[in-house]
Amino acid sequence: MTTNTKTSRIKKIPVIVLALLTVLLLLFVIWRLDTAPRTDDAYAYADTINVVPEVSGKIIDLPIHDNQAVKQGELLFQIDPRPYEDALNRARANLESLDKQIELTQRTVNAQQYNASAVKAAVERARAAANQATDTLHRMEPLLSQGYVSAEEVDQAKTAQRATQAELNTALLQAQQAAAAVSGVDALVAQRAVAQAEIAIAEVNLEFTTVRAPFDGRVVSLKTSVGQFASALKPVFTLIDTRHWYVIANFRETQLKNIHPGTSCTVYLMSNSHEQFQGKVDSIGYGVLPNDGGLVLEGLPRVQRTINWVRVSQRFPVKILVEHPNPDLFRIGASAVAVLQPDRSSNNQK
Repeated sequence: MTTNTKTSRIKKIPVIVLALLTVLLLLFVIWRLDTAPRTDDAYAYADTINVVPEVSGKIIDLPIHDNQAVKQGELLFQIDPRPYEDALNRARANLESLDKQIELTQRTVNAQQYNASAVKAAVERARAAANQATDTLHRMEPLLSQGYVSAEEVDQAKTAQRATQAELNTALLQAQQAAAAVSGVDALVAQRAVAQAEIAIAEVNLEFTTVRAPFDGRVVSLKTSVGQFASALKPVFTLIDTRHWYVIANFRETQLKNIHPGTSCTVYLMSNSHEQFQGKVDSIGYGVLPNDGGLVLEGLPRVQRTINWVRVSQRFPVKILVEHPNPDLFRIGASAVAVLQPDRSSNNQK
């Protein structure tokens, strides 16, 4: 019986060892997941823009094709520039005509100013004559009682004084009329500023007929051809910004405590799991739309009636900037795997 007991104990040893190894493996996996969070709920991402013309017109040149890689400054498409060239020429012609009109008007203004100056000089002459006639009359009137001058000579002096005063009044009225007749070119100069603004707008619109790549990227969703009428501010296609590639990795909220901007990570795409890329956490999402409970509907919160006994952790997106991505592999939406190394980031910071 003792032999059977020893035999049974010996048979239990492998089971115990296996159980211990299983527990150790489980602890290692838990430690590994805590120190190096990993998720396959991830995808590749890059910023995009809608390429829209700022002027309307028929596309006359489209040297690109769908899914083509383009460089910054490369021609994307050309809109028929002839209407905008005509608008620019018309604006320039209007400015030239306005300049000639200003020149002619200025000559007229100069003539009016010369006439006003001449009338002003005539006023001074009439004032001098009137003053002289008044002085003569004042000198002769005392001499009349003494018999040195005759009454006729005094009357003649009075007549001369009244005549010169009338001439002075007439000259003053003419001076007022001449001054009022003097116009200016201020209104035309203001119109010239408007004409210059129209030229600037026409030049910009003509420049907008040529659309070039604002950065290195890849053309997608191109569904048009030469001859299509492009409307202003309506997208023609989408351009992916291939200068920066990201992986959006959705980590459980319980794993976020050790994840910070700058945390090192390793990512790879499902399309080629053998090629791995290094990256760093760019940012961590601070909001997601909950799928249940707490949603406000018509002013009241909607709460699910059922109770989930097993509570699933919410996932938040972690944006990872990929260093030296392979442009032939990375596509927006491609499935990816991300493995974070918080310890490596801490060591690098130290």
